[in-house]
Amino acid sequence: MAADIIDLILSLTMIMTEETARLQASHRDGALGELVTVKLRLTGLLEQEMVTLNRRQPDWADTLDEEQRTRLSDALVGLGKAAADNAALLERQLELSSEMMEAFAREARRLAGKRASTYRAAGDLTPMDLATPISINSHY
Repeated sequence: MAADIIDLILSLTMIMTEETARLQASHRDGALGELVTVKLRLTGLLEQEMVTLNRRQPDWADTLDEEQRTRLSDALVGLGKAAADNAALLERQLELSSEMMEAFAREARRLAGKRASTYRAAGDLTPMDLATPISINSHY
């Protein structure tokens, strides 16, 4: 069972590394969605294997020989690094997408000229930007 877990960890590490490399590439292709699907499936399988092994043999980690322990440790370190790199890149991609959408919205408001003012409790006026619908390829 420990060998199965190590294989799943190595496979998941490989998929995450490939996903990170494709995200860093300047072009996008349809394989990215497939990688995400495989990553989710492998994560589920790894979790299932861990739960099953912990239920059947709670002290399984203590029974590993030195070679298996080293392989498991190396695999977990590799997975941790791949996951950290992947998470950092995905976070940056989400930030860029949010910044781009905010720029689109700001430009749409500027072009539409839809600004209004509203009275605040103190009696002064507060400028307010009204939301302008944004369409991409003529779809809202």
